[in-house]
Amino acid sequence: MSRIYTALQNSRGEKLVSSMENKAKQVGLKSFIIGALLCFLIPVMAHYSIGIVHASYMAIDFMPAGAIFLFFILVGGIAVILKLISKRIALNSSELLVIYIMMLVTSSVATMGLGAQLFPMITAPFYFATPTNRWAELIQPHIKSWMVPQGKEVIRQFYEGMPKGASIPWAAWLKPICFWMIFLMSLYMVMITIMVILRKQWVEKERLIYPLAQLSMDMVKDENGSIIRPFFKSRIMWLGFAIPFIISSINAFHSYFNFIPQIQLVNNIPIFRNTIDMIFRVSFPMIGYAYFINMQLAFSLWFLCLLSIVIKGICNITGFGFNENLGIYGIHGSPMLYHQQTGGMIVLVLAGLWMAREHLKDVFGKAFGRRKDIDDTNEILSYKASVYSLLTGLIVIGVWLYFSGMPLITVPVFMFFALVLFIGLTRIVAEGGIACAVAPSIAPSLAVSGLGTSIFGAGGMVSLAFTYVWASDIRTFVMAAVAHSLKIIEVIKTNRRKLFWFILAALVIGLAATFWIALKLAYTHGGINLNSWFFVGAPQYPYKYAIDKILHPTGVNWMGWLHTAIGGGFMAFLMFMRYRLLWWPIHPVAYPISAVWIMEALWFSIFLAWIIKAVLTRYGGNKVYKASKPFFLGLILGQLVAAGLWFVIDLITGHTGNQVFWI
Repeated sequence: MSRIYTALQNSRGEKLVSSMENKAKQVGLKSFIIGALLCFLIPVMAHYSIGIVHASYMAIDFMPAGAIFLFFILVGGIAVILKLISKRIALNSSELLVIYIMMLVTSSVATMGLGAQLFPMITAPFYFATPTNRWAELIQPHIKSWMVPQGKEVIRQFYEGMPKGASIPWAAWLKPICFWMIFLMSLYMVMITIMVILRKQWVEKERLIYPLAQLSMDMVKDENGSIIRPFFKSRIMWLGFAIPFIISSINAFHSYFNFIPQIQLVNNIPIFRNTIDMIFRVSFPMIGYAYFINMQLAFSLWFLCLLSIVIKGICNITGFGFNENLGIYGIHGSPMLYHQQTGGMIVLVLAGLWMAREHLKDVFGKAFGRRKDIDDTNEILSYKASVYSLLTGLIVIGVWLYFSGMPLITVPVFMFFALVLFIGLTRIVAEGGIACAVAPSIAPSLAVSGLGTSIFGAGGMVSLAFTYVWASDIRTFVMAAVAHSLKIIEVIKTNRRKLFWFILAALVIGLAATFWIALKLAYTHGGINLNSWFFVGAPQYPYKYAIDKILHPTGVNWMGWLHTAIGGGFMAFLMFMRYRLLWWPIHPVAYPISAVWIMEALWFSIFLAWIIKAVLTRYGGNKVYKASKPFFLGLILGQLVAAGLWFVIDLITGHTGNQVFWI
């Protein structure tokens, strides 16, 4: 009896301890407040860096340098201090990861994802209008008044700065911001719900590896009773950290003192009669991320990129191919590859949905009440809420596009292209660990190429130009951030439904901070004195493209459709060979982005990671591979911390133009 009593007592004690531990891991107000403050800080930091200090980009790609820099300070510094003060105010691993998720989502809208493009692009057709470009005559009459601020001085001062003593015309921006928020929040809800619907398929069934989530999860791993987390005790991590940090710091000092030699990390070699450059760039973060991806995929990424360079070069010197004005985004200069790899992207997405058909049946069955046995408690939104929110969001987006001037018949085609590119690129980033990636094409030019200009008319072309705000230079976006967030939540001990509201709050706070800082800096300093790409270059391209199509109408490009079909067929062939033959060396996920410009800049770094991993695993086995992982995480962290630290130093000293990190 005494033994039974003792066992019961021990069992109760274990349950009590377990209950206390679970309670300690819960995520609540503390993490939300810290996350909210950092979500406000990230857009401010990112806009000051690119606009005032002209330093490194803090939120331009899928690896948000600003968020990782702040997370490094939080986990390695502030969290340690809080734990030393009192365990009651210490931040546990779950709380830290929720804060990182909030920063990750905010980073996706801070600059490149939206914040640096929205205001310049919607005002550019007024400020840059001249008698020569005829924008006032052919573009402005088709712009809906609710989409842009009204008043010539409001727009002029946005670019040139307001006079002393004047105040920012917030009221003039209130109406367009409200209408754009209707669209943007609908778009982001569609992105969130698509990822909720696909999470189980990607994470649990297909087991995608999400290399970009590795660093944050490793940083917060804890040991009971340890003040400093194991990640920060690793000597090999600090060795990897030191390499990019020291090199970046030497280059930063060179910006201050010219007598300090600069370390070159990129070299170009012209090939094919100087028609194309072979780029050899050492990107430490890309080496780090590529080390964690599948060997077959890493090989395919650099091999197919080199193959596409050869194809481009041959086409350049032989004149093979066809001409088409597709704008500057995607695979510019090669319409043939533009369409072929778009076909590959379409097949990648459609094949992925086909593979997920049983899961999707369960999701929609649960949503419409036919499959009550399906468990969706592990999702941040119920399947019913996700499906209905998805359908509602798609309707709102379609209606908004129609009222912006896009013909109703073209809306579904445009939305199909846009969603395919977002889902496809998210899949590639999640599986391929490509921290810097772009799609092979963009939805506006695909729609024009596929349908012709007559169906759009002048008003439709102007409406398409306004979609460049969110559907053109998509180097980061909410869907990819949420996809990685849903991978990270696997190790978070809390009610997952609560995390949806954290993500939504991060979006709202991030957008509010972005709008505020973007307008404040533009009116205070003059937009044309800030980042020239975001305020001068990029905002004009959509309207240059639109005016060209208005003045020189084009029909359906059947040659483009043919090459889209060819690319789709080749992608289907790659997928068939991969799933049928174990020895097949080419991974199909690499194909749709193999010819994009950013891969030409990153192929060499991926090659370095591939060859290092091949050597280590061949001669050291899995044990050496696991032991070396902290080194490559250190390569990522050292580069991004250097970018953040030197931004702070430059901000304090007033030094400008000291860019230690781009990709």
